[in-house]
Amino acid sequence: MTDTPTTNPPRQIGVGLISVGWMGKLHSRAYRNLPLVYPELGIAPRLVHAADTAADRAAYAHDVLGYEKFTTDYHDVLNDPEVDVVSICAPNFLHAEMGIAAAKAGKPFWIEKPVGRNVDETRSVAEAADAAGVVTSIGFNYRHAPVVEHIRELVADGTLGRITNVRGRMFADYSAEPNGALSWRFIRSLAGSGVLGDLMGHLIDLIHYTVGPIAEVSAVTKTVYTDRPELPMGAATHFAVIENGVRKPVENEDYAGMLVRLSGAAVGADAVGTLEASRVAVGPRASYGFEIYGTEGSVRWDFQRMNELEVALGRGAAEFGYTTVYAGDGYGDFGHFQPGAGTAMGYDDLKVIEARKFLEAVTGAGQANSNIHDAVAANSVVTAAEQSAADGRWQQIPDEAGSTTVAVRANAPEQVRHG
Repeated sequence: MTDTPTTNPPRQIGVGLISVGWMGKLHSRAYRNLPLVYPELGIAPRLVHAADTAADRAAYAHDVLGYEKFTTDYHDVLNDPEVDVVSICAPNFLHAEMGIAAAKAGKPFWIEKPVGRNVDETRSVAEAADAAGVVTSIGFNYRHAPVVEHIRELVADGTLGRITNVRGRMFADYSAEPNGALSWRFIRSLAGSGVLGDLMGHLIDLIHYTVGPIAEVSAVTKTVYTDRPELPMGAATHFAVIENGVRKPVENEDYAGMLVRLSGAAVGADAVGTLEASRVAVGPRASYGFEIYGTEGSVRWDFQRMNELEVALGRGAAEFGYTTVYAGDGYGDFGHFQPGAGTAMGYDDLKVIEARKFLEAVTGAGQANSNIHDAVAANSVVTAAEQSAADGRWQQIPDEAGSTTVAVRANAPEQVRHG
């Protein structure tokens, strides 16, 4: 008689969810897919308790998403002893309050960006998380794309040489309709900045993650549509179009452009660049991308073609120019999702990777996740850009201790860091 092979049962981690909107549903799907995509982790998220101020959405979390309990008071989630980790997916103006409350409750939390409406709010969450010693992870979706992870390696190992300059844009059309609803995203007391915090924050994180932190910024902003028809809170999304509605002022910017200088902690310590973001561009649907130029080569990436990398290496050959390469096994986490290059991953998959990094950090199995100090670093640049747009002057941004960008740069090859 031979012994029957046995395996240890997966470790269950109780999940709490705060806010059951589109992003809350996406976090929930990511948790449920985690053991299917990463069975080797031995982690089985258990959807325990969900909260939303709208009773029907709270009930949806139970009836459809599969949470065992639901409530209209998020404190019930934080006080539940069966909840080990929390996802915070509420609107911007609630992030700081909820993040601080989660930290004080001793719950590791995965929170969407921007964590605060300004850098001071974001830093208050960081201080609470540090004081409590809880793991944090931030919803910087795009850094997890396998091509982006590969670009980061090309920069860090010196393949592109010394980085000289960067270009980036986050152009979307979700507010290009003049009769698009005046949701909370357009009201400063609820959202903080406009496209700076909503889209530019992602682009800043991509530059921080792949090249290094931004040290100085000079910015210009513009509000293209100065009023929009009012939308009652929770009635619809900012994609809604309202004809003949009561119009009220838009209180933050639709477009932002920045000149940047990177800090000494970056691989290209003397690198400069231009970054732009717009939520009212006509044509681009979600053209989120960047270009990195070095002394030995350059790369280009666009989220709308998420699984493709354009790369140019070397100089002088007759056939020299950009080559399009498709993500495949060996590019970040691609091999966990698809069997070979040319079969595309999607946006939802990036959230599964994000969930993996978060729960690995919670269980002590790894530290590949973003953290609250990455949110402070990005929001420091956003706040400095707002100040620069107001006074027309260059603004300096200090390096943020504890962010993953500074740690990566410190490990870069000496000849790359110093040219």
